[in-house]
Amino acid sequence: MARSLSDAADAGVIAAGDAGADAGVPPSQRGPSLAGCPVFPLENAWNRDVSSEPPDPHSADYLAFMGSGSLQLHPDFGGPYGQPFVVVPADQARVPVSFLYASQSEPGPYPFPPAVPIQANEDRHATVLVRDECRIYETYNTYASGSGFRGAIFDLVSGAPRPDGWTSATAAGLPILPGLARYDEAVEQGEIRHALAFTAGGTAHAYVAPATHSSGSTNAAYAPPMGLRVRLRADFDLSPFNGASLAILRALQKYGMFVTDTAGGQFWAVAGTHDARWSISDTDQLKTVPVSAFEVVQLGTVHSGQ
Repeated sequence: MARSLSDAADAGVIAAGDAGADAGVPPSQRGPSLAGCPVFPLENAWNRDVSSEPPDPHSADYLAFMGSGSLQLHPDFGGPYGQPFVVVPADQARVPVSFLYASQSEPGPYPFPPAVPIQANEDRHATVLVRDECRIYETYNTYASGSGFRGAIFDLVSGAPRPDGWTSATAAGLPILPGLARYDEAVEQGEIRHALAFTAGGTAHAYVAPATHSSGSTNAAYAPPMGLRVRLRADFDLSPFNGASLAILRALQKYGMFVTDTAGGQFWAVAGTHDARWSISDTDQLKTVPVSAFEVVQLGTVHSGQ
């Protein structure tokens, strides 16, 4: 089903943006798109402007737990890093898949080409967009044989969430592709019109919409639940920034980013595509942004993890 890890590191992004699809439409009425598909409806949580929504009353407490006293942003893309994806036609041959988490995974077959690119880290995520179907197929722990997958299918037109309590290729039950910083948006279009995703350190055994699942292990009062949304404060000075980093930071002020996964230690890793065109000197600007420059957007109902 997939290439080796070393091959995947060189896979890059096998897709292109379609900025022209929105020609003539005012920016306030445009949602993100890719390969002729909307990336969820405009009113979907991923595409909602949260710049004027109230901060959570316990924003400072959550941020303190998440390392606001010492951490900075970390771009999890550029060079050999980032999430590759591929766009395939509707007639792409489908392959059978097997899942360790079968009860919470859509069964195959999946439209994975023989050389489907795989994320070059321990999560081994794969994400495939079927162009005319406008659905994404995503897996976790992806290998050519053997069990271990978590698989999820997301309809980009309807934006329907996972069933409550279900996981996906991410621990939050959220998709991967819609939360990536993409080169075609950040550089070619100069604007990202959706929220991003990030990986936090320790997380609560709880989740909040739009997340549907949690794999957290702590009951600490202010550990972040999956789906917690942060935004860059409006008073953070963007004048020193330029290029892709500026576009990303503007998106973080307007749309914010969701906790979608967890990692050992304290970490704020912003998700982006694996694309050889990223400038490391550009994206390294993000490493100067302190976690203390963020605030937590007011949480909805917090659900106990399942």
